[in-house]
This record gives sequence, C-alpha cells and structure tokens, in this order.
Amino acid sequence: MKRLATSLAILLLAAGTAAAQDKTKACFIYVGPIGDFGWSYQHEQGRLQVEKELGDQVETAYLESVPEGGDAERAIERFARSGCDIIFTTSFGYMDATNKVAGRFPDVKFEHATGYKREHPNVSTYNSKFYQGRYVSGQIAAEVSKSGQAGYIASFPIPEVVRGINAFLLGARSVNPEFGLKIVWVNSWFDPGREADAAKALLDQGVDILTQHTDSTAPMQVAAERGAFAFGQASDQIAFGPKTQLSAIVDDWGPYYVERVKAVIDGTWAQSDTWHGFAEGNVAMAPFTNMPDAVATHAQETVDAIKSGALEPFTGPINKQDGSVWLEEGQKASEGELLGLNFYIEGIDGSLPK
Repeated sequence: MKRLATSLAILLLAAGTAAAQDKTKACFIYVGPIGDFGWSYQHEQGRLQVEKELGDQVETAYLESVPEGGDAERAIERFARSGCDIIFTTSFGYMDATNKVAGRFPDVKFEHATGYKREHPNVSTYNSKFYQGRYVSGQIAAEVSKSGQAGYIASFPIPEVVRGINAFLLGARSVNPEFGLKIVWVNSWFDPGREADAAKALLDQGVDILTQHTDSTAPMQVAAERGAFAFGQASDQIAFGPKTQLSAIVDDWGPYYVERVKAVIDGTWAQSDTWHGFAEGNVAMAPFTNMPDAVATHAQETVDAIKSGALEPFTGPINKQDGSVWLEEGQKASEGELLGLNFYIEGIDGSLPK
C-alpha cells in the first residue's frame, strides 16, 4: 500500500511538472521601475494583461530598472537561459544586445520595442506612433498657453524623441504660427531629480506648459507646484496633477503582447515589424481636462482625423531647421523618413546634442 501511494505521488509530481513545462514563458525587460507611472509602468500593464487573458497557458517574468548596454545583454541572456520562450526588450538602447543574444538562442523569440534591427529570423520589432499624440498635445498647448511657449523635457536624441519634438511644434504652429518651444535634454529615461530640475529651469524661462519624453512624474509635480499646465507621458498621470494635466499620451501595449504570446503558443509566430497608432489603439489620449470645452472638442476632432487618415501631421510644406525644404506643399513624409528622423524642423532654436 505504501509503495502504491509513493507511485501515485511520483505520477502526480510528474504530471504537474509536465503541465508547468507546457506553459509558454513570456519574459519582459524594463529600463525603468514598474512604479514609474510612465513608460515601464505601461509595459508592465501589458504583461499583466497577458496573464489575465491567457491564464494557465502562460508563465511570465520581468526584470525592472535594467540599464542599457552591457547590463542589458547579461539580463537578456539570463532570461534566454532560464527557459523563456519569448522575450520582450522594451527600450531602444536594448537593440544591439537583443540581436546579439538572439543569435546565440535561435529557438527563443525576441521582440524589441522601438528598434529597427532584425538581424536574425527570431527577432521582431514593434513601435507606436507616439508622434500622433504629441501633435494633438501641441495644438492644445497653443490654445491654452498665455505665454505662447512650452517647455519640452527630452531624454536622448534618437529618432523617436526628435520626431516627437517636431510633431509637438507642428501641432502648436497649426494653431499659432509664432508658438515657441524650449527644449532641455536630460540624457536619461528616468531620473526624477534631473527631470524636476529641467522642469524648474524651463518654467523659470517663462514657459507655462510642460511636456516631456522622460518617464517620471516629476515634471507633472513641479508644474502642479508652480501653477503651470503639463502633459503626462506614456500613462495617464492625472493623479499627480489633478488641476495641472491637460491630457497624456497613453501607450497600450497589452493587445500586442497578448497577440504575440498567443502566436508562440499556437506555433504561428513569425518575424514582423509593427508600427501602430491611434487607428489601431496602440496610442490613445487621456481625457482632455483643465481646458475650455472648445479646446477639448478641437483636440478630439484632431484625434479622429488622424485616426481616419484624413490628417497626417507630417504633411508639407515643412522646412528643415536651416530653412531648406524637406516636404513640399501637400507632400507626406514616408514611414521610412519618419522612423529615421534625425533633424529639427524650422522654428526650433538650438541644436541637437551630439
């Protein structure tokens, strides 16, 4: 009888182990803490959606606050060796590390956010058209601002960030052709202290609206303390500035993560390059608050026009910063031009950091 009980226990243990092995393991690497209430927070919400929708079919894991560079390569390889079936690397600076590790682990699927290199068949890239939201934010800023100028806290001079700066100014100047934009580069994705200092410096220069391409809530909190307006970054940050936030660009990664993990489960995963925006739901605007109804209505009309394809923010005439023609009247920038955008448009003072 004792031998029978032992045998049953072994069988049950084996069955449990087999069930665990049958689960697809999806792993996520974040550049910031999941509590940044911005970029990494939104990716974490996507991971949680994977767990919620795919249930017992999946196991997930994550690493937060992983610096770009050598540390990233070690973290990605650690996940690849730990049995991850698919690894999402969620920052531009993870691009080379992702491809290096992918070459050593051909049976693991890799998905890199905001990058463009797919050096191996097991690497896909995905991105969102955040610039669409920044164009809308620029329009709102120009309609609400009393000073006629906004401050922009920028992280790194990569195309995604440069594209956003240009889109914001295009939106603002579609309302007020003389609107001004001051930029401070902080050379970090997440550094609350440095972001707060940049916010204070910009407000001291006379701007009355802040926007950012950095990931903490510090600029929103500084704007609230100083009685200025601000836009949230990546996530709805209204809780940190109830009377301050005008709107926020909200990144919704969940549907993409569910789709790609399910493809691994189904055996249908294939290399792809995805760039979605308002129309697909990957980018949305937080509620329009602390502004006149007419401004909110105009903002929603712009969202709807971009979503339908009736409006493309990067449509000529647009000149480069030096005054040379980039886009002729009515000419639209191609996706390739936008993805590689590395220059300011006309109307921005100062130069890009090297």
